[in-house]
Amino acid sequence: MAPHYLDHAATTPMLATARAAYVEELARVGNPSALHKSGRLARSVVEDARERMASALGAHPTEVIWTSGGTEADNLALKGLFWARHQADPRRTRIVTTAIEHHAGLDPVHWLEAEHGAVTVVLPVDSEGRVDLDALRAEVAAHFDEIALISVMWANNEVGTVQPVREVVNIATEHDIPVHADAVQAVGHIPVDFRASGLATMAVSAHKFGGPVGVGALVARRDLTITPLTHGGGQERKVRSGTLNAAGFHAASVAATEAVATLESEADRLGGLQRQLIARVREAVPEARLSGPEPGPERLPGNVHFVFPGCAAEALMFVLDSHGVEASNGSACSAGVAQASHVLIAMGRSERDAASTMRFSLGHTTTQDDLDALLAVLPEAVNRARTVAGVFDARVFG
Repeated sequence: MAPHYLDHAATTPMLATARAAYVEELARVGNPSALHKSGRLARSVVEDARERMASALGAHPTEVIWTSGGTEADNLALKGLFWARHQADPRRTRIVTTAIEHHAGLDPVHWLEAEHGAVTVVLPVDSEGRVDLDALRAEVAAHFDEIALISVMWANNEVGTVQPVREVVNIATEHDIPVHADAVQAVGHIPVDFRASGLATMAVSAHKFGGPVGVGALVARRDLTITPLTHGGGQERKVRSGTLNAAGFHAASVAATEAVATLESEADRLGGLQRQLIARVREAVPEARLSGPEPGPERLPGNVHFVFPGCAAEALMFVLDSHGVEASNGSACSAGVAQASHVLIAMGRSERDAASTMRFSLGHTTTQDDLDALLAVLPEAVNRARTVAGVFDARVFG
């Protein structure tokens, strides 16, 4: 029996058009940096893909820097911008970010603090995961000449909260402070227009919107100076050296084009399933508490995240998995030991609640049958997870 897959925020199946484009291009040979015919043809594939990706993201083709995914794009933006800005003006040591960023955004900042003298400023969020704009205004007013950059994710990967990116940029623009956004969860799911956003840089990852794993892009304004992380052949504006993945970029651009073209209708479809799922979970498990905003423009249409009080998240996940329902507890794990979600902690939840979560994320293959399968086993799964909660509490809180 095929699993009922409800973990699209982690990765979503490749779109049929992207898969076909990928397989077709894999049959060709040619290094895009080579000057012979095969190399030139491969280069044309890369540049055609760059144009399609730029069009889908509201950017100019010269602003698209190919990467291996969102993590590399975040690291390139955060480290590259910090190094360049700090070198140009040693006073600029401050990096302003939020408490609910993905680890691909938080860990590079903390590394820069530990190894390169950066000063990390972590903005608080409200109970639904929205960044505190008043705190940002106060920080910028007090330290505008010390801030190297601001980093705010476009949409949260755990609870689906959409951040007020345009307002963040407006606050920063007055003092010419560049803003980076991790848009990995946003692209293909809500409208994303790089040019209209006013952002300096933006990270995207293809496997979140139906492209292949291992392909992404950093969208970066041409006027920016970004110190490269790697050095070699000087590809991608001399910012990201390495042999170009023509087949991957081609498939990613095909996926982005389709995802953006069908965004409105797919968001309506997923939003309907999302609202239904939230209502049915609340009916089946009355004590369950939704994390993040109610369905609407401030929440990703495919994200449903609940706290199930008294449950051990891993136990709940494994029970669901044993019934063929695949979802994620949304919490970080290290060496097999569960940790309370830093996102839920930042939103004011207790550590116990933050370790009792489950995320059901919907995507282009999600159907009514998937929701029915989940609800058929969820009450039993919650009860079974509660019976082993003491063991997990000892591991997490003991």
